[in-house]
Amino acid sequence: MSISRNSIVVATDSQVSCVLDAETVILHFNKGVYFGLDEVGTSIWQKLQQPQVVGRIRDAILQEYDVDEEQCEQDVLRLLNQLHDEGLIEVRSEPAS
Repeated sequence: MSISRNSIVVATDSQVSCVLDAETVILHFNKGVYFGLDEVGTSIWQKLQQPQVVGRIRDAILQEYDVDEEQCEQDVLRLLNQLHDEGLIEVRSEPAS
């Protein structure tokens, strides 16, 4: 499933994470593999603990960091797709228009 700015995403139940010095370490239970996120990734990860529309995540990152809107959206989508590919987040249906 492709993730768009209108997708709803949330962290899966098959992981546990903790923050260490503004970075996040995530353990995927089923794979037994650790993943690490930097400061910006940690900010995004924290937002994924409840279902979120991707566009809202992007907007929050734009408020927190000095970054170009287009670049921000590309980076957020790239990270979300990586997390999805690793089975760390799930994508729910897009809200009705």
